Amino acid sequence: MLPRERRATWSLSLIYMVRMIGLFIVLPVFSLFGDHYSGSTPLLIGLAIGIYGLLQACLQIPFGMLSDRIGRKKVITLGLLLLAAGSIVAATSDSIHGVIVGRALQGAGAIAAALMALAADLTRDEQRTKVMASMGASIGFAFILALILGPVLIGWFSLDGLFWLTAASAVLAIIILHTLVPTPERCQYSADTGANLATMKRLLGHRQLLRLDMSIFMLHLIITAVFFAVPLGLRDAGIASEKQWLVYLPAVLVAFGVMIPLIIWGERKAMRAVLLLCVAGLTLTQMLFAGPQLLGFDAGAVWLFIGITTFFCFMNTLEALLPSLVSRLAPAAAKGSAMGIYSTSQFLGAFAGGAGAGWLYGLVGQSGLFAVVALLCLVWGLVLRGFQPPRKMTTHRRALSTEERSRGKGLMVELESIPGVEEVVIAVDEGVAYLKVDKTRFQEVSSGG
Repeated sequence: MLPRERRATWSLSLIYMVRMIGLFIVLPVFSLFGDHYSGSTPLLIGLAIGIYGLLQACLQIPFGMLSDRIGRKKVITLGLLLLAAGSIVAATSDSIHGVIVGRALQGAGAIAAALMALAADLTRDEQRTKVMASMGASIGFAFILALILGPVLIGWFSLDGLFWLTAASAVLAIIILHTLVPTPERCQYSADTGANLATMKRLLGHRQLLRLDMSIFMLHLIITAVFFAVPLGLRDAGIASEKQWLVYLPAVLVAFGVMIPLIIWGERKAMRAVLLLCVAGLTLTQMLFAGPQLLGFDAGAVWLFIGITTFFCFMNTLEALLPSLVSRLAPAAAKGSAMGIYSTSQFLGAFAGGAGAGWLYGLVGQSGLFAVVALLCLVWGLVLRGFQPPRKMTTHRRALSTEERSRGKGLMVELESIPGVEEVVIAVDEGVAYLKVDKTRFQEVSSGG
């Protein structure tokens, strides 16, 4: 990478991480203290946890398109200001309804697509995969860090304090954006990172991609539901809120040791089997959580630790594999649109998980909630049985000369004749051709000539 590209990568990843920590930090503690607000019910507490996902799902694609028109940094700044404003509303609210409004405002700052587009503006095509991988990893790191920081900080501050910290983190992200992130010479739509409505309609008929969209919806529904109920279970097992990070941290470390071999196994020869194994593992996890109450005994800290560790093993594996599969399955010149649908599904899952968990917890209790989630996992597994993993393909983005742009079908035929090229889409307005290629064969030809 060039120095400017490295700077863009780490500064944008830092913004991503700071922002997501702010959204996630209340996840492991809110159900423990949400009843302190006036008007609280389990349903409203769950809605407060998950409402950000609904706004993220509705606004991230419009914000991405707006950034094409008025500039990336303006839209990102607007999104971070909404995150700060929502955090202040939540921090100063005495009622659960005020917190719900604040969390909705937090989610309205839907800047993921604009951040990805800015990264595309600041990096060369051949570095794009590394940059996107770095930004994706920052989300996973933010989630894990939030699980640890939330219980630690709640021992020093109230929920109001966590929301004030989120507001401060949004201001910090704005400072990073305008002092450390390079300014691109121009903003240009890229099918690698931008969403196109016409293309999205076509993708909604792609059965294999829809199975992955359904998978990320289910995964984040489960994550949000689990972290509504598990903190309450840990409290009932005698683990104070500020000590619960002592359960999460070792569980995450053990999970990484399981996740890496599973990913390697899946990438080499058994992707479908690994996906089904993970869904089966998540089903088992819900049964572990539900079992004690259904069978009439108390779940101790060790039992919950086993369940949480098992959950992290399979959750982390799916979080790593699913976006990679979407990227590989997406048709040429449709990766940005495919990822837009995928991300929307993810945030809708978080909303459904929060609101649904609150409603079910109030209706059938903790064990009933986990039992329902286990049934949903079984349905998920049945849908995923029809998944066919893609061959190891990659999208190559090739800039076109003025002469090549005028050749039309002749250029298309020429590019399709290159060994290893499986699909060609020419985007004249972008001045590029998107080639879906067998990377090994394509590289051999390129290096030879």
